[in-house]
Amino acid sequence: MQTNNAIKEYVGIQKESMSGRELEASVLTKAGLMLKAVQDNWDAPDREAKMLEAIKYNQKVWSFFQAELSEPGHPMPKKLREDLLNLSLFVDKRFFEVMAFPSAEKLGIVVDINFNIAAGLRTNPDPEL
Repeated sequence: MQTNNAIKEYVGIQKESMSGRELEASVLTKAGLMLKAVQDNWDAPDREAKMLEAIKYNQKVWSFFQAELSEPGHPMPKKLREDLLNLSLFVDKRFFEVMAFPSAEKLGIVVDINFNIAAGLRTNPDPEL
């Protein structure tokens, strides 16, 4: 039990010391890993529960991004915000497809999107830093 508390404390400290971009990348990576675990263990007896858990987590992440990107004063260039908002709509639609007609293959594109955006967030936006 002490190990779990130590891990939770470490994660809490790690989150406090992360930049916004690092935190977003970390959350997207976790979201992608959850989906990837479902995809890789498609025949598991608890697949449906794990899939719903992963989809719910991903939907929360993408809903947060939608809310942030929709803010009129958001500093990101308008075109990039619009592209990411359109991507978030695609992700939402894909999750509804997966819930209606489950398929491991349908999760792959969202896993790739999450990992690619996370990788982009981890790159240094200012090469002089």
